[in-house]
Amino acid sequence: MVFTSLAFIVFFIIVFAIYWLPDKEWQNRLVVASGLVFYGWWDWRFAVLLLVTTGIDYGVGLALEREDDERRRRAWLMLSLVTNLGVLGFFKYFNFFADSLVRFSALFGVHPSMFTLEILLPMGISFYTFQALSYTIDVYRRELDAVHDPIRYFSFILFFPHLVAGPIVRAKDLLGQFNRRRIFNPDTAPDALRQILWGFFIKVVIADNLAPVVSAAYDHIAVASGWQLLYATACFAIQIYCDFAGYTHIAIGCARLLGIELMRNFAYPYFSRSVPEFWGRWHISLTRWFRQYLYLPLGGNRVTYRRWLLNILIVFVVSGLWHGANWTFLVWGLLHGVLYLAYSIAWPESRNLVDETPGGTSLAPSLKSLLQIGLTFTLTCLAWVFFRAASVGDAFTILGKIASDVVTTRPALTDKHVAIWIVILFAVEWLQREYANPLHLERFPRGVRWSLYYAFATIMFMFAPMHYTPFIYFQF
Repeated sequence: MVFTSLAFIVFFIIVFAIYWLPDKEWQNRLVVASGLVFYGWWDWRFAVLLLVTTGIDYGVGLALEREDDERRRRAWLMLSLVTNLGVLGFFKYFNFFADSLVRFSALFGVHPSMFTLEILLPMGISFYTFQALSYTIDVYRRELDAVHDPIRYFSFILFFPHLVAGPIVRAKDLLGQFNRRRIFNPDTAPDALRQILWGFFIKVVIADNLAPVVSAAYDHIAVASGWQLLYATACFAIQIYCDFAGYTHIAIGCARLLGIELMRNFAYPYFSRSVPEFWGRWHISLTRWFRQYLYLPLGGNRVTYRRWLLNILIVFVVSGLWHGANWTFLVWGLLHGVLYLAYSIAWPESRNLVDETPGGTSLAPSLKSLLQIGLTFTLTCLAWVFFRAASVGDAFTILGKIASDVVTTRPALTDKHVAIWIVILFAVEWLQREYANPLHLERFPRGVRWSLYYAFATIMFMFAPMHYTPFIYFQF
């Protein structure tokens, strides 16, 4: 079941209608039941797998709370880590590592007998795995009390708005919200609906209309021109942003309608003036998870200079591997790690730009800001080539074609009409970058606001493709 389907809309209306009955126990039971229906819609076996791993983590939390012996506590934590990462590794990386081992062995004339499995990847397994690990690790660190109510714990994992693509909210920030009865808030509901509208708009109008342009070039790189690939690369940067941020806006809006607050996951990343700032604005929940559970345990910046450099690279390489079982993602992560370090060394203050207004406070950005934003976007697009390409070899072929054609031929672009959606996206986000929700239009008269809402809704019905385009991050 996906957010942009009629099935989900009917499903959400039913859940919303019966959600406000007497107490939090009923609400939490409904959260668990609706989460199983939502997740099992793809394949009921995925729901069973999710229940098993969630049950193990619930039991591990209780054991960690009552156990005082440190060796036994480490053993219980290891059970959670092995279970969660083992399931994730098997479903997501088994074939990748098996195939890589075969190819590596072949370089030395060894041809081992290996087998691969036709494994169907459980939807959103990387997201709910990290969410679950935040609980057991925090309980192990004694930063969080174990949950004794199984329904409450299962609600934390199975809350359907963020189940398959985040945001990845830490247990200490979300569990407490399931410990009280939620009451419908008419003051926040309108803004939640506006956020859902914006999420639908950028997903079905912008991302889904850009998808064919990207596929036409990246799926046929042998015949695509360098200019076509360059245009498709820029379109992919916008597509993946609108696809993922669109999901996040819908998830946050739906959660707010149900009385649950999820963290912000995107903060206008393409207005960033440096790569470190970009990573403070892109997939914020994952960046914070890696900081809390990988970067800081490695020593963070409280180590020698060389070790700090290595810590940054480790985080980005692991982030790349988290995104997918392909060498392209590892190169993508490593490339961003190198760019992050280059900016941090040459311009240390660039890491603090995330605390400022995206692109600066002026309505008309300065030439310096424009150049900084343009350079950051260009470098980000360079990395996206590896993210989108089928292989590392294809990525270098694409970059070679782009470099050759840009220098030797005139621009020759197809499907230029979709650029209008990119213009609309950047115009709205630039004007509204002071707000987490781009459709927060309270400063405008009511007539203007409602005219804009109707305009966005009408555009959706007129220009949304008839075919379904899957959310990109569902595969992660």
